[in-house]
This record gives sequence, C-alpha cells and structure tokens, in this order.
Amino acid sequence: MDLHKFLIEDQYVDLSHPLIQKKACELFSDPVSDIEKVRTAYEFVRDDIPHSFDIRADIITAKASDVLNYRTGICHAKANLLAAFLRSESIPTGFCFQHVTLADDDSLGYCVHCFNAVFLQNRWIRLDARGNTNGKDARFSLETPKLAFPNRKEYDEYFWKGIYAAPHPATMRMLDTALSLIDVIDNIPDTVTEIPDIPD
Repeated sequence: MDLHKFLIEDQYVDLSHPLIQKKACELFSDPVSDIEKVRTAYEFVRDDIPHSFDIRADIITAKASDVLNYRTGICHAKANLLAAFLRSESIPTGFCFQHVTLADDDSLGYCVHCFNAVFLQNRWIRLDARGNTNGKDARFSLETPKLAFPNRKEYDEYFWKGIYAAPHPATMRMLDTALSLIDVIDNIPDTVTEIPDIPD
C-alpha cells in the first residue's frame, strides 16, 4: 500500500507552518507511541478547537494553520488540522466523508461531513474531531469507530466509501470564499464526486 499521499503537505494541510510546528512540539514533547500521539492530537482538536457553528464564529477557516490560529473551524477545517499534526509526525492521515442533514432534521437539506482516517498498527482507524456538543459522543477508538453522527434510517444519511488523501475540493473552495456562517450554510456542498485514493 502506497501511503505517501497521506503524508504530504498541501495548501490546506500546511504542516510546515510555524504555528503547526510549534504546537506539534508541545503536543508531542514526550517520547510516546504513535497511538498516544494520535490520541493526544485528536483530543486536542476535538476538545480545544470549537466547531464554528457551536460558537457562532465570525471568521471562516480552511487551512490547518488558520484553524489553529483562530481556534475554530467546521468539521472539514478541523480535519485539516488533525491531518497536519499527524502528518508532521509521519503518521499517514486521510479524509472520509459522510452525507448528513445540515440541521437536526432535513429541513435545511444535506451536507458533506468530514472526519479523518489514520493509519495505525497496519490498519486504518476512523476519528471524528468535530466536537462533542449537543449529545455527540465521538471518541478515540482503535476498534469500532466512535463517530459524531450515526446514519439515521429516517434520513438519507450514509458514508461515501473509501479514504481520500486530500481535503474535499468543493468544500475548500466554499470555505475560501465564505464570509460568514450563513455563507457556509447556504453553499456547503452535499456531494462527493472524487474517486477515493483507497477504496473500501
């Protein structure tokens, strides 16, 4: 399996940025296993970087360094930050996508939700750093994924199969141009058309 794509830096996973490097040094200051590194980074992004909707943020972020600097981002942006931290430690990290309702029900339609896949112990684990508010209970797990959103039978919710090496292009373009959370709500994509780098 070629994991190189899951280690590279790009415009949004800007792992060499000084802010990312400084925080990575703090998070990984002790010599611990890759499992503990992943757990530490995951819990920091999940708990210490609020989801933009939860705090009604007045700034929209996409790049990992901006998410860290402004301490907020939607799920896609937070996934970029987690990927940046872990790739900086040579831990392969990708992206997974889920079709979920934008509101608690389907009154506002659907969107592409993002979480990470991390290669540990010769297999991929899924981690959702969205943030545990309003009853969500995503957790670090080496076994069955503990994600933020269960797919509900009464709605058109499902996972796109596979693992992607890069952030979702359409969502990144939207975040780059959005000026407010209303712009995000009005324009967030609801489909993934790219082919995964690793199929399920």
